[in-house]
Amino acid sequence: MTLIGVPHLSPAVFRSYRLLEHPNPRMRKDVRILLVGEPKVGKTSLIMSLVSEEFPDDVPPRAEEITIPADVTPERVPTHIVDYSEAEQSDEQLYQEISKANVICIVYSVNNKKSIEKVTSHWIPLINERTDKDSRVPLILVGNKSDLVEHSSMETILPIMNQYSEIETCVECSAKNLKNISELFYYAQKAVLHPTGPLYSPEEKEMKPSCIKALTRIFKISDLDNDGILNDNELNFFQRTCFNIPLAPQALEDVKNVVRKNMSDGVNDNGLTLKGFLFLHTLFIQRGRHETTWTVLRRFGYDDDLELTQEYLFPLLKIPPDCTTELNHNAYLFLQSVFDKNDKDRDCALSSDELKDLFKVFPYMPWGPDVNNTVCTNEQGWITYQGYLSQWTLTTYLDVQRCLEYLGYLGYSIIQEQESQAAAITVTRNKRIDLQKKQTQRSVFRCNVLGARGCGKSGFLQSFLGRNLARQKRIRDDHKSYYAISTTYVYGQEKYLLLHEVLPDFEFLSEADLACDIICLVYDVSNPRSFEYCAKVYKKHFLDSKTPCVIIAAKSDLHETRQYYGLTPLEFCRKHKLHPPQPFTCNTVEAPNKDIYTKLTTIAMYPHARLQCICSCKRCAYCICYNLLKCELVRSVKAKLYSAVVTRSLNANIAYPLREHALSSGVFGVALLGLSCRSVGMCLCGRICLCPILTGHMTQAELKNSTFWLRASVGATVFAVLGFAMYKALLKHR
Repeated sequence: MTLIGVPHLSPAVFRSYRLLEHPNPRMRKDVRILLVGEPKVGKTSLIMSLVSEEFPDDVPPRAEEITIPADVTPERVPTHIVDYSEAEQSDEQLYQEISKANVICIVYSVNNKKSIEKVTSHWIPLINERTDKDSRVPLILVGNKSDLVEHSSMETILPIMNQYSEIETCVECSAKNLKNISELFYYAQKAVLHPTGPLYSPEEKEMKPSCIKALTRIFKISDLDNDGILNDNELNFFQRTCFNIPLAPQALEDVKNVVRKNMSDGVNDNGLTLKGFLFLHTLFIQRGRHETTWTVLRRFGYDDDLELTQEYLFPLLKIPPDCTTELNHNAYLFLQSVFDKNDKDRDCALSSDELKDLFKVFPYMPWGPDVNNTVCTNEQGWITYQGYLSQWTLTTYLDVQRCLEYLGYLGYSIIQEQESQAAAITVTRNKRIDLQKKQTQRSVFRCNVLGARGCGKSGFLQSFLGRNLARQKRIRDDHKSYYAISTTYVYGQEKYLLLHEVLPDFEFLSEADLACDIICLVYDVSNPRSFEYCAKVYKKHFLDSKTPCVIIAAKSDLHETRQYYGLTPLEFCRKHKLHPPQPFTCNTVEAPNKDIYTKLTTIAMYPHARLQCICSCKRCAYCICYNLLKCELVRSVKAKLYSAVVTRSLNANIAYPLREHALSSGVFGVALLGLSCRSVGMCLCGRICLCPILTGHMTQAELKNSTFWLRASVGATVFAVLGFAMYKALLKHR
């Protein structure tokens, strides 16, 4: 509804905020307009004049329903126009049409006072009775036959408009002269697509709280540096996002000048503040340009009730069975920018106030106190940058729909200029394909932790976050988390390991409890009955499973007691070809050691490579062969072999080419030729020199010694080859 007495806004500003030329994807798919009123006021004539663009000579009692194609209407939306005739239709048919209509035009004759009185005494009460109070149909008052009078009826109509908030506007027209006919149906269409009711309260002359809340969220999303001001770059980004055109420099100055004249704090540091932003939209609504505000609202995902639509929050995302969901690189960059703009003190952690500020664009607080015990925090208990990304990774993995919702609140698709939040998600390939190809592109691996009560599962999870036993004791029971997620590095690649503590009831383990990349069976070394639970769970659920299992001997700092189970944990592991139990304790002064988590991630990442040993017993075949190849004897034999080969080569009259190559390559020739320290002398200058080799001055004893080492090296090489073959055979058997 157009109001009088509001600040003037220049045409240039209006032009700069013009609407999109294509229909908004979240706009209504069609509009249904119903014309009602007293007999002989010209309802049918208005419809006929619109269609034929001329006044009909013969007007039927009632016009048939007319559909105007989308490409003809200004808003690119199909429009259905329905006529009502009291003579040809019953009251029941009228009620049905009222319930189906999106907007109702109450037609009166400007030269008939009785028809004007019927607007308030009959038609408005009738329509309100047949519609819900919370979803009133917008009304348009239409004064027809303006060609028959010289005066306007607006003085009589304005009090009615102020009395009923559901009246959008009033149009005086003439079906005979074709005056304002197209405008009439344009305003009717506009009342449906861009209603004033949800945005503005005419009585209070200000925007409604729901509209202010929505525009405040839009302002915060558009404030890319979070300084509380929309600078020129941010205003231009906002303009391009909503209207697909940049804002002209002069128009930008016009906008700020209008705000400056009417608000002292609307413009600050040559940028638009939140108050100025809200004032600007209030001005648009008051000047009858509320379609501008609706374009902005719908671009940011709002429906006619100023609620974020389901299509915006939950875009379609197909996830095949046995596949997981992860955030892609662009999503992490976006989340990093959100973290950076809210980390005001630049300490790489979000305090409680900073976290609340980040989630102001949410209708609720998404993260509870348990999140602080799910991800890494600093000494103050604030979520670190790593913990922040880990929590987003966890949400994406466990509940991708919730992640899409959260990204929608943050405006991911708008800031990143993507079609929807689904562009932030990567759906991994089937796990069976990874096993067949013996490689994976996944970045998140799930480890389910099982064990009897009191065995140390919670301590195992919290230790992954760098918390020793002393810090774990300060965790409140109502803030406890059954998940822990952080990063590990496998061969230089950053991966996420997700630990999930499963409740100790192996009789009722669900598919979710069994579906993971690796299983951790935890037992308490000081409790003689603890390992029995692990053994039973393994034999019942994982004996024939392809999921790798690792047994954790928790509380290894305590005295180890003999388990009451028939086999010792080590014997059980050998029998079922498992890795030996891994000792673990969180009762440390500093942060617990994290090597075990790297090992778990490696096994989860390469489940097919069951040959790798993760023990340090120095008794198994792997450890013996590994230590043999790394021992000092083998290294010494290798060095002597290099030395002997070079010495024999020099003795066979190839000293001259060697000398030329060494002189040309400098000191680096030593490394290139593979010479050992025995063949390299020291000059008086203190630098490495090749003089003993290049000059050929070697004693007889040195030659005999070289012969011995050459023979020894050949024997050692044969021994090493045989040993390596035995090593491979043992690993294959293992």
